Amino acid sequence: MTRPIPTDVLPRVRLAHLPTPIEHLPNLSRYLGGPEIYVKRDDLTGLATGGNKTRKLEFLMAQALEAGADAVITAGAIQSNHARQTAAAARKLGLEPHLVLGRPAGGPPAVAQGNLLINQLVGAIIHWTDEPAPYAETIEAVGEALQAEGRKPYVIPYGGSNAYGAMGYVTAMYEIAEQTAGMEPFSTHVFATSSGGMHAGMVLGAALAYEQPPRLIGISIADPAETIRAHIAGVIDEAARVLGVEPGLSEAGIVVNDDYLGGGYAVIGDLEREAIRLAARYEGLLVDPVYTGRALGGLIDLIRRGAFQPGERVLFWHTGGTAALSAFAEVLATG
Repeated sequence: MTRPIPTDVLPRVRLAHLPTPIEHLPNLSRYLGGPEIYVKRDDLTGLATGGNKTRKLEFLMAQALEAGADAVITAGAIQSNHARQTAAAARKLGLEPHLVLGRPAGGPPAVAQGNLLINQLVGAIIHWTDEPAPYAETIEAVGEALQAEGRKPYVIPYGGSNAYGAMGYVTAMYEIAEQTAGMEPFSTHVFATSSGGMHAGMVLGAALAYEQPPRLIGISIADPAETIRAHIAGVIDEAARVLGVEPGLSEAGIVVNDDYLGGGYAVIGDLEREAIRLAARYEGLLVDPVYTGRALGGLIDLIRRGAFQPGERVLFWHTGGTAALSAFAEVLATG
């Protein structure tokens, strides 16, 4: 590939195992009778069971180190994959992790499971809050308290979704372009979209890395398409300014499918249960119930609805989250 990678000029700390592999899912493809499904294994990035946030944290943590921080603060839900990976990255780099986590109904669980257990194992300092996400007031209060102690905290935004977090997926699109050079291209990429940083980076990266970018379909996990599309467009604009590029993208070109919101964020239904079961039983592949499971369920439904041609090559992005599976045992158990 001859095109230079624009993110090479930015500070970056290496945290991820890259490039992540691409695997064919022949059994699931055959079972569904639709396109040839491949999976990009971003669950294998490393860093306390891995996931897509590790790519973002390579650029976000570099910003924290450049700022001379001795602590980082971020936020998420109780089973936040982003919080878990941020805590692990902070410990790896000698920074103290502070996590603002939304307090579940009835208070924190008596027994820590999934991501919460990993947060405790790495020694993250957890600040519980009843404030609605994205917990801005609580984050500010934690930061002020640390500053009053003479500390230098650095705030990493919810989901790591700002211009610098998006750079992880600008580089990911160059990675894919290099991995598939000389091969039949993937016509479509399908992935979970929520806080929008990954989605923004992929759209911008595809525009920069490809002469003919693939179709990118984000399956929304929590928010209406109109809301998340506007946020993604804002992150793209900010990231393009940081890189000094003008990709000529419009909000209309950002594809968000919000048909699979179900009962809401982290509410597991038949769609997620079937996707998790099919991936495990046909391919030995574990996907999480909140993000990848819902996105895979959306892809399976789209295939059944005839959204793809037989034999078409579709790439599904596994963004991690399997560490949380045990925390959903009661709604996933099949007997």
